[in-house]
Formats: sequence, C-alpha cells, structure tokens
Amino acid sequence: MTDIPDVLEVAKSGYKLLLENEKVRVMEIRLKPGEKSPMHNHPNDHVVYVVKDAKFKLNFPNGKSDKFDLKTGQVLWIKAGPHQTENIGPTDGYCIVIETK
Repeated sequence: MTDIPDVLEVAKSGYKLLLENEKVRVMEIRLKPGEKSPMHNHPNDHVVYVVKDAKFKLNFPNGKSDKFDLKTGQVLWIKAGPHQTENIGPTDGYCIVIETK
C-alpha cells in the first residue's frame, strides 16, 4: 500500500472519471504538450488505449522513468502503482485508462 494519493484525488486537470463500478474504473487522460500530472497512485492494474498519438513519460517515485511513443490504436498493460504522467511530445495526448478491480 502506498501513501501517494489516488489518481482521481490529485490529477484533476488531466484525468476524468468516465465510469466506475465494482469491476472497473474507466478514465480519460488528456495532457497538452509539456503538461504533467502530479505524482499519483493507480491502485489497480490497468489497460491504456491510445486515442491520439503522443509521447508520454512516466516518472516513478524511485527516480526511474519510462518513455512511451504512443500511436493511435495502441493498447498497453500497466501494473498498479504510483507514477507521474508527463506529455513530452509536441501534440495533445489523449488516452483511455481502464483499471481492473
């Protein structure tokens, strides 16, 4: 368990809840070039569907990071845990995040 706040508690500018029930939580993420979310936690493993090409960087609390050259239609699996999302590309980023419960 982490003391880093849930994504929907702190990332209000980039993340929007679309649906939540006992099985899933579905959010959209929209970040403009150079925009980043605060450090936040995803309590569940999640699928990310890329709606629009973008370049995102995930920064982790341990100082490590991963860069993603996202392409429209791409699907990624990301394990539960904390990170900060940053749009490091020249275009608006748009993804759908589906957390499994």
